[in-house]
Formats: sequence, structure tokens, C-alpha cells
Amino acid sequence: MLLLALILGGWVGPNVITSFNPDVDMPVVASTARIHPLAAVMGSVKLGEKVYVAPCASIRGDEGQNIYVGDQSNVQDGVVIHGLETFEGGQELIENEVEVEGKKYSVYVGKRVTMSHQSQVHGPAKVGHDTFIGMQALIFKADLGDYVVVEPGAKIIGVKIPSGHYVPALAMIDKQSQADALPLITENYPYKNLNSAVIRVNTQLAGPN
Repeated sequence: MLLLALILGGWVGPNVITSFNPDVDMPVVASTARIHPLAAVMGSVKLGEKVYVAPCASIRGDEGQNIYVGDQSNVQDGVVIHGLETFEGGQELIENEVEVEGKKYSVYVGKRVTMSHQSQVHGPAKVGHDTFIGMQALIFKADLGDYVVVEPGAKIIGVKIPSGHYVPALAMIDKQSQADALPLITENYPYKNLNSAVIRVNTQLAGPN
């Protein structure tokens, strides 16, 4: 186990058996992903190609199962990905899951997603492709579409954010009417191309392989 962790670069280990998780799972990490030595990934987690997990990030598939982070996404310094329990007493808790292409997840993060410093994605949650989550933002019991920008410090709880919209900095979005009224990303939006630039940098930080 220690050798595997050293090879992958960070602490990668199993969950423990509990009343809400009777199985022991090891993370599945693509060969081109990189986990910093000061990061931790445990339990029912899958990391795609060229995923970069930065120092002090924590991805815990020990309560909510499964956690998925898609190709070329990045999990920056101090980020937490975790989820509410998805099983208890042998019963599936569907209210704590999201479904993507017929498979159930505690947290699903699509391709080319940025999770900036100290942000949190707590399941049940789904984050679409090419989405940017700003510093110290919180996503909980939420569904974010593709090409969404969540500006720093915003809180998104219990709603669905449509694709191609942005959430202003420090906003609290906990009613669907608020989510539906969010502004569109236009050519004049200053952060329109921010995510693509961050992805370009972080896929290189994942390494040359």
C-alpha cells in the first residue's frame, strides 16, 4: 500500500469498513494523473487521465460512493471532495446520489473542470464539463451544467445551474429561481476563457506522460 502511494505520488489508500460502507475500495488512478505527496485520495474514487491533485487536497470516497473526476480536471490546493453516505444498513440512499449515463455517484466531476484553491464539492453533486469553480466556493446537493463559472466565495446549495451561466462572487444560490436567473456568459464576460487557461497550466503540472 505504501509502495503504491509512493508510486502515485500522494497518499492513496482504502476506506475502512463501516455500517454505511461494508466494502473496502481502493482508488483507481489513471497512469497519467498526478497526486501531490501532500494530498490524500481514499476509497471509492476514480481519477481520469491528466488529472492533477495539488498539495493538501482531499478526495474521500469513504462515506459517499462513488467519486469520479474526469480527464484533464484539476483539484487544487486545499480542495475537499466528499459526499454524504450513499448506503446505510445495506440500503441504497438514492437521495444522496447523482446519476450520469446510468451510473450512480456521490460526486461526479466532468472533464476539464477546475476546482480552485480551498473550494469544496460535497455530494450529492454533479459538475459538468469545462466548468470553473472559484476559490473557496461551495457546491452541495447541486447540479452544475457545462461551461459554468462559479466565481470565488459563491455558495451553491440544492439547485441546478444551467450550462453557460456564471455565479457572481460571494453569491448565495439556494433557490432554483435564483439559479434560473443567473446571467449568461457572453463574449464580454471577463472570465469567459479563464478555465481553458487554467486547464492548460494544470495538465502540464500533471506531468509530461
